Amino acid sequence: MENNKISVGLDIGTTKIVAMIGRKNEYGKAEILGIGKSKSLGVHRGVVNNITQTIQSIQQAVQEAEAEAGLKIEDVTVGIAGQHIRSLQHSDYITRANSEVVIDEDDIDRLINQVHKLVMLPGEEIIHVLPQEYKIDGQAEIKEPIGMYGGRLEANFHVVVGQVSSIRNIGRCVKSSGLELEGITLEPLASANAVLSQEEKEAGVALIDIGGGTTDLAVFKDGIIRHTAVIPFGGNVVTEDIKEGCSIIEKQAELLKIKFGSAWPGENKDNEIVSIPGLRGREPKEITLKNLSKIIHARVVEIIEQVYVEIKNYGHEEQKKKLIAGIVLTGGGSQLKHLKQLVEYITGMDTRIGYPNEHLAGDSDNEIASPLFATAVGLVMDGLKRQERKRVEKEAEELEQVGEQQYSDESLSHQEKMIEQPKKEHKSFLDKLTERVKDFLDNAE
Repeated sequence: MENNKISVGLDIGTTKIVAMIGRKNEYGKAEILGIGKSKSLGVHRGVVNNITQTIQSIQQAVQEAEAEAGLKIEDVTVGIAGQHIRSLQHSDYITRANSEVVIDEDDIDRLINQVHKLVMLPGEEIIHVLPQEYKIDGQAEIKEPIGMYGGRLEANFHVVVGQVSSIRNIGRCVKSSGLELEGITLEPLASANAVLSQEEKEAGVALIDIGGGTTDLAVFKDGIIRHTAVIPFGGNVVTEDIKEGCSIIEKQAELLKIKFGSAWPGENKDNEIVSIPGLRGREPKEITLKNLSKIIHARVVEIIEQVYVEIKNYGHEEQKKKLIAGIVLTGGGSQLKHLKQLVEYITGMDTRIGYPNEHLAGDSDNEIASPLFATAVGLVMDGLKRQERKRVEKEAEELEQVGEQQYSDESLSHQEKMIEQPKKEHKSFLDKLTERVKDFLDNAE
């Protein structure tokens, strides 16, 4: 099997690191060939804080995935999240020299590059610039300006900002693990791609990805991403609370949470008790499930309320921006019992748990379709898309070379027009960022 058809997602999380190898099958769905996961030791709240440990964990996950797939991994698509990510709305415009020529890709590139000149806080860099809608000569709500006439082109942008050093550290870990960085993606976007359907994105939906260290939010409406946020709390703080509240060790707290935990305290009878073995020669501890769920409930409510503030910041309460499809919960933390009911109760929005099977091949292992792997599946898909783009660009270039030899000028201009479309699928800012991180790493050695 040729290696250029496979893509590898590397989800560097706070709790676990997942390497996932996938390829497109003949139906255009992602088929997962191998998956490896390891405990993540060097990451705190989505940010790498110990490079050596992170490298070891990456290598372990990668080896496991390679063994299962029987392939060597070279390039990976990595997700970035963490408490340093923030997003803002910004509008910008360009004045075109000649309004008698139709607007083309170059105009849009010029407009997007202008947004990149925005002044950020020290150490911050723009990760994503996502156009929302365009205005031409004051006419609003234009979705696709290419091919239209106009002198002044403006747009609203959703700008995602992150810390350069954190992104470079992730690049560094990947490179030192003996891998090439193929692409960088924002994790909330990756999870969203794996879990949401196109209809939901059109109708309006908030994706909440509850990880170990962070909770990521992505809001879509009319098919476009409208808001992103990363909240620096996740499943781990719940475990911490149980540990503190019950005076037990972390491993026991985690097990309690997974096996008996519930987000809704009314569920448990007063007399349900779990006994936990004491540490070396000490008495076992008895914990009532009611207390357990009270502890969990308190912290989960806090996380959901912070997410809900972000959803309101986006403007969900305005009629035009209403999220009709409600909320989709994914990530490992979404597997907590009765979480869906609690979220519906707090937000008043319809809620479902999101499994990343939207684009997976039908015969995929059930384990892969777990919310735990939403981000990894999304990263694999992102890598596959990126390869598709590269292939199209290459074909277009080859066509062009053939074209130059064969066609007279007249038909060439037509030919070029046809080629222009796929060829100039414009480099998303992430591709540029990836290149910059790569250059930086190459020069830093």
